[in-house]
Amino acid sequence: MSRYRGPRLKIVRRLGALPGFTKKISKSRSQYLNSSTSSSTNKKISQYNIRLVEKQKLRFYYGLTERQLLKYIRIARNAKGPTGQVLLQLLEMRLDNIVFRLGMAPTIPAARQLVNHRHILVNGVIVNIASYSCKLEDKISLKKQAKPNKQISPDFSQSFLLKLPSHLVVDTLKNEALITQIVDKESIGVKINELLVVEYYSRQV
Repeated sequence: MSRYRGPRLKIVRRLGALPGFTKKISKSRSQYLNSSTSSSTNKKISQYNIRLVEKQKLRFYYGLTERQLLKYIRIARNAKGPTGQVLLQLLEMRLDNIVFRLGMAPTIPAARQLVNHRHILVNGVIVNIASYSCKLEDKISLKKQAKPNKQISPDFSQSFLLKLPSHLVVDTLKNEALITQIVDKESIGVKINELLVVEYYSRQV
């Protein structure tokens, strides 16, 4: 299954706010929820559907294809530690997500474009692979020649430092960020029950 390129508000109405996916918020979101809640009170939601929704949240938030997410699930299952926790750590350490969490792009798709266009440096070397897995002590910076536009924050401004997750430290003088620790669940950018996602894929891996 290829990456979703359709209307994003449609996904937001169905799954809820996904800041990494889009900054747009449906004006009719509350009305939609009220109407859908009243109409579905007599409908029993299956356990499969509950797990499916959590899986879709994870996939759309991080901008993954079904094949990519399944690959991460398999890696997480073979790693030490709780599968769900390892899965979130793997996704949070993707370069496109790190760029987004640093406030250099408004969404993960915008951050992916920034990486693909060779604007991002990791330890002083250009990396144009959005799925690149960052490691502890990696230094992330923006190429000096990069020209700012509506999608790009050309430097590390104070506007986002208050929202900076605990595993990232910014040096505003050097205009670079350092990954200091493994991300914890409290620093994840979206509320997702990762255990339900693991259960959804339990028969496929």
